Amino acid sequence: MVKAYTQEYIFKHPWERVTSASWRKFVDKENKLILSHILEVDTLNHNLDSSSGKLCATRAIKVHCPGPWFVRKIVGQDICHCLESTVVDARSRSMQLISWNISLQKFIEVEEKTRYDPHPDNPTGWTICRQETSIRIKPLSALASMAEKVEQKCAERFLQNSGKSREVMERICKYLEAESSGFAL
Repeated sequence: MVKAYTQEYIFKHPWERVTSASWRKFVDKENKLILSHILEVDTLNHNLDSSSGKLCATRAIKVHCPGPWFVRKIVGQDICHCLESTVVDARSRSMQLISWNISLQKFIEVEEKTRYDPHPDNPTGWTICRQETSIRIKPLSALASMAEKVEQKCAERFLQNSGKSREVMERICKYLEAESSGFAL
């Protein structure tokens, strides 16, 4: 069984500001308290294609993902390593991120796709964020009857963390807005 959900959120900030905030959300020290489940983020590579103008980057993300005690007992850990692939197309004003777990795949597969585009109703002032997440617990004899409940709990945790991430992005956008206006917060 696969648990999947989609979310949309409108940032009332220009695309350039929102995408700048996206790059900064894991590095600002103030965000560590809000995004406490993110333990480490390392850029593995980045490349700017001069002909297309696209920036491509890959980051490794170490996440604390505590689950129910019985799942931790079976899995043996509550740390997950993920990869995030990002493509920024400044010409079309689009930023796409795809994240997936590379550890714990024997037990669970998670894929999250996020896209930032100018909002069609206000393309110079607002940005629409579309997020799709799928969570699949691998059938194990010990987890088979609990898979749906575990998927639901994982989905709830992802929704909660998405809200925290949006809160951080809004704070950074406001900081960037004040900075560009010559004010300090």
